[in-house]
Amino acid sequence: MLGYCDVRDMTERLAAPLSPEDQTVQSMPDVSPTKWHRAHVTWFFETFLLGPNDAGYKVFHEQFGYLFNSYYEAVGARHPRPQRGLITRPGAAEIGEYRAHVDSAMTALIERGGDASLQELLELGLHHEQQHQELLVMDAKHVLSLNPLLPAYGDLPWPVTRAQDALDGSGWVGNDGGIVATGHQGDGFAFDNETPRHDVLLAPFEVAADLVTNGDWAAFIDDGGYRRPELWMSDGWYVVQGQGWDAPLYWYPTEDGWRQFTLQGSRPVDPAGAVSHVSWYEADAYARWAGARLPLEAEWEAVAPLADDPQAVRGGWYGQVWQWTASPYVSYPGFVPAAGAVGEYNGKFMVNQQTLRGSALATPPGHARRTYRNFFPPQSRWAFTGLRLAR
Repeated sequence: MLGYCDVRDMTERLAAPLSPEDQTVQSMPDVSPTKWHRAHVTWFFETFLLGPNDAGYKVFHEQFGYLFNSYYEAVGARHPRPQRGLITRPGAAEIGEYRAHVDSAMTALIERGGDASLQELLELGLHHEQQHQELLVMDAKHVLSLNPLLPAYGDLPWPVTRAQDALDGSGWVGNDGGIVATGHQGDGFAFDNETPRHDVLLAPFEVAADLVTNGDWAAFIDDGGYRRPELWMSDGWYVVQGQGWDAPLYWYPTEDGWRQFTLQGSRPVDPAGAVSHVSWYEADAYARWAGARLPLEAEWEAVAPLADDPQAVRGGWYGQVWQWTASPYVSYPGFVPAAGAVGEYNGKFMVNQQTLRGSALATPPGHARRTYRNFFPPQSRWAFTGLRLAR
């Protein structure tokens, strides 16, 4: 099981390069301020663990539940998501005091122990905070990208595999298809949307051993990929035209070629790097241009190595970019959300979204696994999202 203090400390390490001003800005409705992420995950522990299990606990601030509830309707009203960046108080320092208050009570609760249900909820809360660690990074990157000075966030507090070391070069990974088991099994942690394990019938297929690279994507651009409606889904073409897309998010042209905004600031686009910050619409259009398609999530799971396998780094299966699949984000057969507010965690988002697999450079170590199902709307680009092909 994850260590409570280790996870909580990692959130603060990720926020440390950001000033109080950086932590307050909300650059678009999908982005949340850094200080909101720090507070929300704290509210989760306060609301779902301390409240029901510590009779002597006193909430830090009576109104924080309204400010830092995200989407849990069963818990009560909440501040509108698009207006999170308008809240200057509490400030980043007071959020730190809130975290310390809750951490002290949580440490005492953990030391007292508890039944299996409390331990399960604690583990869910820690994995939930790891999700917000990744959100914190990708949201902060978007905030900083809108500054004309293009300030750098800096290095992440864990190793990131170099693009060259993530290349496999072996072409395609084949599979004979047939009936394959999909979904989580075993005693390790999984979110509810990874279950129940079930059988899927697949035709024979191949999945690319490597991710699509920036160099591949530049060829798509040069061939008029963003100007050819025959490559695009109708909704995607509408978005491309309306938003004026002509390259991945954070790319911009210069006299010396394409550059991109990264966590380290502005850098030339590395042709060997995995293309990132592309929407599902773009990934689907690229696959069509390349004479291939996106893999079904069951296909991806059938050929991907385990996240802790030494081969997982080769080919960028994990730790580079989340990979779009052709599968809509829907429930597995037999899925039943948990009772109560925590049942709102995943199930109610199973519409109008596409599934991604793998993990990205901003995913905390130990948070990836082969059955993990990430999901975003098809037009989303600010996450660390890329693709590999299938046929």
